[in-house]
Amino acid sequence: MSSGGRSQPEAGAARTPMTLPRLAEMKDAGEQIVMVTAYDHPSARVAEEAGVDVVLVGDSAANNVLGYDSTVPVGMEEMLMLAAAVHRGLKTPLLVGDMPFGSYENSNELAVQNAQRFIKEAGCDAVKLERGGSSVDRARAIVRAGIPVMGHIGLTPQTATSLGGYKAQGKTAARAAQVAEEALALQAAGCFAIVFEAVPAAVTEAIVSRLEVPTIGIGAGPATSGQVLVFHDLLGLNTGHMARFVKRYAEVHRTMVDAVSDYAAEVRSGKFPEPEHMYSIDPAELSEFRRYLDQESLASAKAWEWEPLP
Repeated sequence: MSSGGRSQPEAGAARTPMTLPRLAEMKDAGEQIVMVTAYDHPSARVAEEAGVDVVLVGDSAANNVLGYDSTVPVGMEEMLMLAAAVHRGLKTPLLVGDMPFGSYENSNELAVQNAQRFIKEAGCDAVKLERGGSSVDRARAIVRAGIPVMGHIGLTPQTATSLGGYKAQGKTAARAAQVAEEALALQAAGCFAIVFEAVPAAVTEAIVSRLEVPTIGIGAGPATSGQVLVFHDLLGLNTGHMARFVKRYAEVHRTMVDAVSDYAAEVRSGKFPEPEHMYSIDPAELSEFRRYLDQESLASAKAWEWEPLP
C-alpha cells in the first residue's frame, strides 16, 4: 500500500495478462475494471506500471495529441501508428484499438478489413466502435471474423453533432430507451463489453442490470463494471474546460511548464550544463589532440596561402 491510501502493484510482482474471460469474471465478482486511454509508448508504460486492466488507444488522440479540433479527422494510419507504439509498452493490460470515423460505417467488409489491421499491424487484442444502428451490424461482422469488439453508446464523439453536441445522453425517457436498445443490440451482436459515456447514473444503473457483459463508464455513474478516463485528463496534461465527469489526479501540465521554464532560465544564464553533466577526457589525450589541431591549422593556412586564384 502506497502513501495516501492508494493500492498499487508491488514492485517486481508478476501480473497475469488480462483476457476476455477474466474481464467477465471480474464483472461477475463485482471487481471494478480499470481502463485508461493511452496514445504512445511512455503513457503505455505508465499504464502498465500502474496496473490498469484495459488500455484503449482512443480516437480522442485526435484532439489530445494530434492537434485536431475533434475526433473526426483522425484516420486509420494515424491510429495504427499510435496503437503499435502503445502495444510496445504493454505486457499485461488488454489493448483495444478505437476504430476512427470512416473506418467501418460504409460496409461490413470495410469494417472487418480495418479491424483486422488493428490486430495484425498494431498488436491490439480487440477493437471498439461507436453507436448502435448500423454499427450493430458492423460489430456482428467483426465478431464473426474472430475479432473481439467493445461497443460504445451514449455520447459518441464521432457523431456528437447529430446528438446535439457534447452533452449527456438519455435524459429523456425516449432517449434513455434508445440507449438501452443500443446496449442490448450490441450485446446480442457479440460485443464483449460496452462503454457508457455521459449517461445519467440512474439510467445506466437500470440498463446494466439487464446486461450480461461488462460495462465501462465514463460520466455514467458507479453502476458499471468499471471506469475509464482519458490519460491526459486525469493527469492534468489538458488545460481549460473539462467535462463534468473528469477528475484530475495530478497537474502534470503545470509541472512540465515549470520544469521547461527552469531549464530555459539555466541555459540563458549559463548555469546549465554544470560539470556533472559533462564528459571528460584524459589530459594527455587532450594535449595530443590540441597539437594535432595546431598542426592541421598551420597546414590549412599554408594551403590557403598558396592556393591559386580562379
